[in-house]
Amino acid sequence: MLTAWVPVLLCCAGLLITFTAGLWNIGIEGQIIMGAIFATGVMRAAQNSLPPVPMLILALLAAVVGGGLWALSTGVLKLYGQVNEIFGGLGLNFIAGSLTVYLVLGPWKRPGIGSTSGTQPFSPSLWLPPAIQGVNVSLVELLLGLAAIILVYIALRGTYFGLRLKAIGKNLRSAFLLGVPTDRYMLAAFVLCGALAGMAGWTLVAGTSSRHQLFPLISGGYGFLAILVVLLANLNALWSIPISLFFAAISMGSLQLALQAQLDSSLGGVIQGMLVLAVLIVGGLRARLVARRR
Repeated sequence: MLTAWVPVLLCCAGLLITFTAGLWNIGIEGQIIMGAIFATGVMRAAQNSLPPVPMLILALLAAVVGGGLWALSTGVLKLYGQVNEIFGGLGLNFIAGSLTVYLVLGPWKRPGIGSTSGTQPFSPSLWLPPAIQGVNVSLVELLLGLAAIILVYIALRGTYFGLRLKAIGKNLRSAFLLGVPTDRYMLAAFVLCGALAGMAGWTLVAGTSSRHQLFPLISGGYGFLAILVVLLANLNALWSIPISLFFAAISMGSLQLALQAQLDSSLGGVIQGMLVLAVLIVGGLRARLVARRR
């Protein structure tokens, strides 16, 4: 549950930034994948020339750059190509997934094996150590996820950057007329979200319970799950922490439904979607009632 919680939490932190600015960053799945690809590339290229700790730090920085650049592509397509960020993000998700398959089957394939099972696993020296013996999650991962969501909470509530993002999200034209450099802030929101998604990709490559290799579908749907969490939390960073933990529990617990209760594992996704839909419907009804009273 904790191993699923960390990447979801990192993606929630990024999505809070773009959603606050009124940007539907559906391409976060591709940004996770690109973070994992960049991290894998660095670790493969320098695994024999650097000690483990500098190697992991360098891979983390590469993942941040990879995710940030991929998200920036979505922003550039929106602002300068007039491509809606939803369609641009979905298209880039497909490209990132296809690139993963190409690398696994082509340049990074395991010696003598041409299958989609993944690249050659990294040396155990490049694995993050578990926080507690027997618990498959690293303290580094947990601290990274919690620090990200707290910093985003502070930024959105107590800085001019957060205030301007909210202004852009509420009314883009009014924010522009009031002197906010809207294009620059929207691109910055995309880049920050992509950087945090790239961190999530790094945890999926180097984390304690990860497979320690690049493989197709490495994002695991964590980006889409984070979208549900942020919607359910109503863009509240602090509420995203327990809700993401709850959703991670459902996501991981659903894998045991077929074994323990003879139920289909997709029931977990149905429960998650129903929860978000119910909250959105109640919120809409409440808004209509308030409007009628006024």
